[in-house]
Amino acid sequence: MTDQPDLRHGNNRRDSRATDSDPAIVVDIKDYKQSQDPLPVTFHRRELDAILWIYGRMVGEGEWRDYAIDHMKDLAVFSVFKRSGEMPLFRIEKNPRLAAKQGAYAVVNTHGVILKRGHDLQQVLKVFNKQLKLVEK
Repeated sequence: MTDQPDLRHGNNRRDSRATDSDPAIVVDIKDYKQSQDPLPVTFHRRELDAILWIYGRMVGEGEWRDYAIDHMKDLAVFSVFKRSGEMPLFRIEKNPRLAAKQGAYAVVNTHGVILKRGHDLQQVLKVFNKQLKLVEK
């Protein structure tokens, strides 16, 4: 067994060493690895700052207590929990495949209902802004 591909009938096996008339193909190892195993989708620093700012505010209000971040090959998810053993209350998702269509960012509740979707993360996170009410005495 060899590491070289099988030859079809009539093809000749050439010397694998490169010559001046037949230069070797040089492939960057980083490009090769990414083509074989693409990097997962991640939140960028500014996106994570915006999400963690909302998270900190909600923790301060006693609404949220724990979070988890998942980076998958086609999706990044920031999950928010009331208690660590439960289903997430909300999922903030980044799906780059939807960037040209509905928007890459979405906020999804526990039941899988999309509360808000858009192209701008700041606009999508406004779903967590509470409406102030006038309280009469």
